[in-house]
Amino acid sequence: MAQIPAKAALDLLDFYTEAGVDALLGEEPVDRFAAGEAPSPAPRPTQTALLPLDLERKGRAAPQVAPLAPDEAAMAARQAAKSAKTLDELRTILDRFDGCGLKATATQLVFADGNPQARVMFVGEAPGRDEDIEGLPFVGRSGKLLDRMLAAIGLDRTKVYIANIVPWRPPGNRTPTPQESQICLPFILRQIELADPDILVCLGGPSAQTLLGIKDGITKTRGRWFSFHNGAREIRAMPTFHPAFLLRSPLQKRFAWRDFLAIKKALAG
Repeated sequence: MAQIPAKAALDLLDFYTEAGVDALLGEEPVDRFAAGEAPSPAPRPTQTALLPLDLERKGRAAPQVAPLAPDEAAMAARQAAKSAKTLDELRTILDRFDGCGLKATATQLVFADGNPQARVMFVGEAPGRDEDIEGLPFVGRSGKLLDRMLAAIGLDRTKVYIANIVPWRPPGNRTPTPQESQICLPFILRQIELADPDILVCLGGPSAQTLLGIKDGITKTRGRWFSFHNGAREIRAMPTFHPAFLLRSPLQKRFAWRDFLAIKKALAG
């Protein structure tokens, strides 16, 4: 068998890491989260085990109770979110919440970044690999682009508040399922209510569709003002392109620039 060049092998490993491939697979499926699991035989050199490496390194204890059904998890999320009186309480409640299966595979909770007293709040869809490592939203390549976009209208992370609908990284950076988003929705709604911004910016179509209830894609809705009830009052909301999309489609940056200029004008008004 021909050997793979060293650089190609490293590039392949980087690709697998970015995709979230951090586990080996054996011939038989093994539930590593089940209590009282019997040790499995050592894998062959070409095989791997199913336990995510991050969980193995941390020695996370296996859950002792069966996961909630989706409807029960959503109801528990609504009750838990409603009980939070402050953002700190909400973060603590989220950290203890086990109703979303993404928590079991994520490294840590990614709650928020920036200034919770800011007049503008940005909400994306879910954390990625870098965010999962750092525990902060938008710290990877898309986060750096967002920082530059903010700087272009005179803002930075001390003047905005940033969060995601789903606070745990989906495996492999996949899109959260509608079920996962709905379970987490009460928490981000309460987070917006407690932060009480004057302007809500939905980064990407999934964020806009989930929070604003619109069915059109982001291309049709970006740059338009919507009304969002934050639990206490009506505030202005605007969808715009997600920075990750702009990295893949740089020609769309001119439209995002128009959106950010509109946000700047609204803040000045």
